[in-house]
Amino acid sequence: MQARRFLALVGVLLFTLFARAENIEVRSANITLREDTYALDADFEIALTPTLEDILGKGVPLNFLLELELIRPRWYWLNDRVAAVTQQYKLSYNSLTRQYRVSLGTLYQNFASLGEAVRFIGGVRNLPVAEKSALQPGVSYQGAVRLRLDVSQLPKPFQITALGSREWNVSSDWYRFAVNP
Repeated sequence: MQARRFLALVGVLLFTLFARAENIEVRSANITLREDTYALDADFEIALTPTLEDILGKGVPLNFLLELELIRPRWYWLNDRVAAVTQQYKLSYNSLTRQYRVSLGTLYQNFASLGEAVRFIGGVRNLPVAEKSALQPGVSYQGAVRLRLDVSQLPKPFQITALGSREWNVSSDWYRFAVNP
């Protein structure tokens, strides 16, 4: 009887370990031409770990880094990198106003709940990627995008704690998609 309980406990632990392996999931991503610029639209589903929610509530800001690469595959040589874009989002909590703030450079927006703030970060719209002249019509390109917690922006004690911990390493896998101008 104890062996069954032990096996059931091990099964539950393994399930939770693998279920939490990826805390950010890319739902969709595409690059489209808007006037004279190609722009990225992407949707991410972000699930913060309880540890990250706790330190956020204690006033430690979290920095998320969106990374995008646009390449032209070549069979005869190395791939040609057409564009590389990074964008940083800073998520913070103000305990006096009880609001969450998402900063994008000098611009910011306040939110009443953590869920709203995280959904805002996860909904990327009209991010400029490349000028119209950078992509040739009729040529196939490949885009790759990911969103991750930038652990290097955390205070030093948290960086040390985050080195080998899954609770701190929140990231999506690279999501690859075709771009056909």
